[in-house]
Amino acid sequence: MAMDVVDYEIKGAEMQFVEVELDPGEAAVGEAGSMMFMDAGIQMDTVFGDGSQSGSGGGGLLGKLLGAGKRLVTGESLFTTVYTNQGSSKLRVAFAAPYPGKIMAMDLRKLGGTLICQKDAFLCAARGVSLGIYFQQKLSVGFFGGEGFIMQKLEGDGLAFVHAGGTVLKRELVAGQTLLIDTGCIVALTPNVSFEIQYVGKVKTALFGGEGLFFAKVTGPGTVWLQSLPFSRLASRVFAAAPQRGGSREEGSVLGGLAVGGLLGSVLGGGDDD
Repeated sequence: MAMDVVDYEIKGAEMQFVEVELDPGEAAVGEAGSMMFMDAGIQMDTVFGDGSQSGSGGGGLLGKLLGAGKRLVTGESLFTTVYTNQGSSKLRVAFAAPYPGKIMAMDLRKLGGTLICQKDAFLCAARGVSLGIYFQQKLSVGFFGGEGFIMQKLEGDGLAFVHAGGTVLKRELVAGQTLLIDTGCIVALTPNVSFEIQYVGKVKTALFGGEGLFFAKVTGPGTVWLQSLPFSRLASRVFAAAPQRGGSREEGSVLGGLAVGGLLGSVLGGGDDD
């Protein structure tokens, strides 16, 4: 199926969103729950699978089932949403990032037609981009790779938009050049990059270093995109700071709960000793 060629504009700083401009008849595919707003005249249609087979022919029931199955394995919803411009003029639809970070526009044509990305990195794409599974050739990657190694494969020759947490670092690796990366910090890579999982080497470092048991070892040639704030790291910090037994934590007070629950209670309840 021919790709839709869309214009776009990425706006914002820490919490970005991307506005995609659709000509009459053009469409964009968005991850479920990512839409921010759209102009009147755009038709929103939830489809089974990744939406790449929508249109003439439809790919048949088997094609739709395979597309949905691939998304289910990578932990995504069975459904995606297709936004089609049914009007006679250019219209816009916007997709918002789910947490602080950066949105990257990936031109799959310039990347050789394929991009491997983390399972939760995909935000939206031009209609015709196919979302599939990237099968790992090394069993160690599948078993020990953690969050970043149940990966998606984006295929096509159009634009795809990928979201990364925090700040993005793009590294161009020459042939034989190796980089060791925290497993959650990989956002995307070109398929010619080879990678495997490497044990940190020392039990003490693994248990008390706070960096996990394994590194991702990537070797060039190719391109790797890294993120400084994986969502799992952000979530674990929020969970660690949240009250675990109900009530509220008094972060701003040196005395904490003692100040409110102890001293204040005694003053109001019977501090009249004389």
